[in-house]
Amino acid sequence: MGEPLNVGIIGCGKIISQYLETLARLDDVRLIAVADIDASRAAAVAESVPGVRALTVDEILAAGDIAVIVNLTIPAAHAEVSLRIIAAGKSVYVEKPLTSTTAEARGVLAAAAEAGVFVGCAPDTVLGTGIQTARRAIDDGVIGSPISATATMVTPGHERWHPNPDFYYVAGGGPLLDMGPYYITALVTLLGPVARVMGAASATRSTRTISNGDRDGEVIPVSTPTHVTGVLVHESGAISTIVTSFDAVATTASNIEVHGELGTLGVPDPNHFAGDVRLWALGDTEWSTLPVSAGYSGASRGYGLADMAWTSSDGRLGGSRANGALAFHVLEVMESLLHSAETFESATITSTVERPSAVPLSAR
Repeated sequence: MGEPLNVGIIGCGKIISQYLETLARLDDVRLIAVADIDASRAAAVAESVPGVRALTVDEILAAGDIAVIVNLTIPAAHAEVSLRIIAAGKSVYVEKPLTSTTAEARGVLAAAAEAGVFVGCAPDTVLGTGIQTARRAIDDGVIGSPISATATMVTPGHERWHPNPDFYYVAGGGPLLDMGPYYITALVTLLGPVARVMGAASATRSTRTISNGDRDGEVIPVSTPTHVTGVLVHESGAISTIVTSFDAVATTASNIEVHGELGTLGVPDPNHFAGDVRLWALGDTEWSTLPVSAGYSGASRGYGLADMAWTSSDGRLGGSRANGALAFHVLEVMESLLHSAETFESATITSTVERPSAVPLSAR
């Protein structure tokens, strides 16, 4: 694009530190300003990053030198804040999930289309060497025709480490909407869009006790499922099974495995950008590690935003692989899984999406 892509950030909570680290080392993206409903948090961030202004939300929306605003607010606020960003004539990059519901997401995407701005959305971990190397192996036919996949995310709960975990345990939270975007985006990247789902869910405890920070010992209520299992039927015919849990303690299962007629791939944690891709080919007697062959090497959170700059042309945004259409499809899959768990009926996915283009091995 020539000049760096000027960005602002709304939301200066815990996750912003990861974005700041990434943006500090990318020449093609330049952080201009930050804002938060708590002015002191924005001021603290601006003080720590030379050249960054601390603004109010209204001021950052009105800033004429910002092209894209990163929405790092809590999930319940994603839709409202994204709509305000779009109304201000700016493109938006949203931390996952895109919104809390598909109804909200449709409104955001429609508003962006009418305004002629772009919507990008995390997770961008699928752009790293881990998922991209696995994708290349599948596309190259290393395991033959894909048959199925399994995805497993197990943790005893975020109240053990997060100082303010309340939003994880209300509608719009839970393990599926929190961690599912990483796993389902990876599954769509590897196997293509999903056509139908079936789900089951439970909640083991009605309360959680915070065990760190200033609120150590405080009890908070739980009003959303904390263990979700789903079956995803991909348009290709491949069948994936996903387990996400804030209830279970540990697992020996791989984060993701993809099974084909000629072999099985062990895919690294989709919450990270890198990791070994392992292959057990038909006739082998042990796992082998595939060489890194694709993806942004050294990627970290914020690369989806940078991909906006790298894939744009003629000064226009719109080519990012971490895009709103993909995020909407993933959100519909998750929402449909939860609905299926309530109704005990399978659900048809009404949206579809093209797999984003592969990322060649790049040192960016």
